[in-house]
Amino acid sequence: MQRFATTLLAMLSLLFFSCHQLQAAPKYLFKIATLAPAGSVWIEQFDNFAKEVAEKTGGEVSFRMYPGGVMGDDQSMYRKMRVGQLHGGGFTMTGISAFVPDFRVLSIPFLFDSYAEVDYVKEGLTPTFKERFREKGLEYIAMTEVGFIYAMSTQPIATFAILKNSKNWSPAGDPVSEAYLSTLGISPVQLSIPDVLTSLQSGLVETVYNSFYGSIVLQWFTKARYIADIPYGYAYGVFALDGKSFARLPATHRKAIEAAARNHFPVLLQKTRESNSDSRQVLEKRGCEFLKVDQETSQILREKTGDTVKLLVPDSLSKDIYDQTIGLRDTFRKTTPATGAN
Repeated sequence: MQRFATTLLAMLSLLFFSCHQLQAAPKYLFKIATLAPAGSVWIEQFDNFAKEVAEKTGGEVSFRMYPGGVMGDDQSMYRKMRVGQLHGGGFTMTGISAFVPDFRVLSIPFLFDSYAEVDYVKEGLTPTFKERFREKGLEYIAMTEVGFIYAMSTQPIATFAILKNSKNWSPAGDPVSEAYLSTLGISPVQLSIPDVLTSLQSGLVETVYNSFYGSIVLQWFTKARYIADIPYGYAYGVFALDGKSFARLPATHRKAIEAAARNHFPVLLQKTRESNSDSRQVLEKRGCEFLKVDQETSQILREKTGDTVKLLVPDSLSKDIYDQTIGLRDTFRKTTPATGAN
């Protein structure tokens, strides 16, 4: 009986120890914030990424996500990283480019005609982007995507005259959209992303810019129901970590994060594009109207890209990154048949 009690006690002690180990706090906890809403494809795929990292590091590396802008906008997130409240973020292009200006180069309106072009140029620019982020104390882990964006309005906007007379929105702190709209003679209303829906409801803005999926998850489509059926530009973001926090990890753990990113963020890219494709049909079923843009308007919009670049280089992005981008895009166009943005 005594031997049984001793054995039972040993087993219970072992069970307690095992449970304690399973519930122990991770050795390296990364607090991550993003504007992406909970339940969106972006958060779902990040969770898969985080699970793989935990498995490959024996639970020593963990991520705690704060979605939906609960930690503030991109610039607030960045400031919290600087003081150690956060250790990384899923940033929009607009927000992080306030600190890494060359990252905004891909957002120049009408720069790309297809996702194939985007992918080719992104791959070529990745080493440069990594360098630019490290110069700012950040570790570039992977690029994320919103997709091709479209002008969406509370009133039909099929012609340039109507677009020009509309109350246009541009993201606060985004010199690219501000410069482009200024070449069209438009003075936009600058707002952060969380303020857009209420501003559509109040009439402060009438025309906004988003992807099909983005307009659904942010509920903009409930007010901006008219969509000019021409891709205005490409929107994207980045998952970046605090450089010092990343550097403190053992080399094996850094490699685990990089490997998991290679496994999951391309899947996220594909899921985002599928979501945009599906969302077009959802928007049509919900009563949104896709408007054909006339040839004159299309020509005017495309012609202003060059004037926009003149306003941006070199103050808002370097000539070097722009030349590199155009070189990659033009190389792709010379060797690859044209395809559509959708």
